[in-house]
This record gives sequence, C-alpha cells and structure tokens, in this order.
Amino acid sequence: MTITYRLGNKLYLNITNACSCNCVFCIRNQHQGVGDATNLWLEKDPTLEEIKSALDASFSDKKFAPEEIVFCGFGEPMMRANDVIAISQYIKNHFSYSPLTDLTSITHALSESSSTTKNVHSSLYRKPAPLVRINTNGLAFLMCPGFEVEKLEVVDTMSISLTADDAKEYQRLARPLYGEGAFESVLAFAKAAKAHTHVVFSVVEGTLSAERVENCRRIAEEMGVEFRVRGME
Repeated sequence: MTITYRLGNKLYLNITNACSCNCVFCIRNQHQGVGDATNLWLEKDPTLEEIKSALDASFSDKKFAPEEIVFCGFGEPMMRANDVIAISQYIKNHFSYSPLTDLTSITHALSESSSTTKNVHSSLYRKPAPLVRINTNGLAFLMCPGFEVEKLEVVDTMSISLTADDAKEYQRLARPLYGEGAFESVLAFAKAAKAHTHVVFSVVEGTLSAERVENCRRIAEEMGVEFRVRGME
C-alpha cells in the first residue's frame, strides 16, 4: 500500500481513493501511479498511525528533505478532512526543528560555517517544518458538513480546483456527486478558507476555452485569491 510518494523535492500523501467527483481529466483514469509510485490504488484507507509511520519512514532518509508535503493522491483528501488536519498538525509538530542545543552539534555547525559563506548564527538552526499543501476539489462543506475552516490555519496552502467558470461547465468537467449546487459550494469554501490559509484556484490546461480561462481568472481576482493554469496531473 503506497501512502507516500515523491515528485521532485516534494513528498505527497495518498490517504484515500474515495472522491466526490469523477473529473474527465483525472490522472487516475490514465495511469496507475505518479512520481516514484508505481501504483497508488489502496486496498483500504490507511489509518492515522499508518500515515504517521509512512511519514516517519520518509523523513528517516537524511538525503531527502522535502520542501513541501502535499495531500494529493488517487482520491480527494478532504473526504477525510479531520484526519488531514490531524496529520498536518503532526507534520508541523514532529518535523519542526528546534535550535541546536547540544555541544557536539553546535561545535560542528560552527566549524562548518567557518569554511563556507554561511551565516554563523543561522547555522545553529535547522530547517523549519516543511510547508503543507492540500490539493482539493473544494467540496469540503458538502463532504464534511460542520467542518471548521479555522482548523486550516495549520495548513500553508489550499490548492482548490475551480475547474470551470460556471455551474453548468463545472458539472460537465468535474461530474460531482452533488449536482449543479457543487460549484457554488466550491466558491463558498474558498471564500471561507482564505481567512485562514493561502488559497489558490486552478484550472486544467486544455479543458477550457481561452474565454472561460479568463472568466476563471476574474473569479479568482474578485475573491482575492491566487490563480493558475496547471498541467494535467
């Protein structure tokens, strides 16, 4: 069962295969795996302890220091919204490095800095915890009624698939379980989330006309969130 996988200098978490959409462009309809994972289909949803163990194993590789941990696999992570928050808190607490305090580490850091252009003061500190990003379809309010958006403060970025510029086109491309009301729910979630974390709207390159892409860009601008056109992933 593949829970973590690598793509570039990022570590991805594959915590469920359940999804509330059936997007026409979804990569899982075309490939078995992504990055260094050959198969992202799960026999079952991993438990919190299994996810934590997988993270611990990934961080035990001292040659790999991910700059970002991304909730993104062959499913919608926010189907497990409260677990996503719990895992994010674990990442921030468990992999948040404190200043060096033991004499051996301090001596080594000072010796290393003297032979490089490093700042001596900063060499006494290890890297902070990696950034945490959630790639989501933005339907959290429908998938997890009562979800408290304030909890998103532990997350650095919410990358929300806006997908389209209106409800009808969204229905055609995302094919959500919730009908045409899903599009408005995505907008409502993004508006609420941006008060607690950095929100990015995205659309998939090649799925919309140039005019519709610009409409999506305008939606993002009016809401005050970032916008990007991403590749098929």
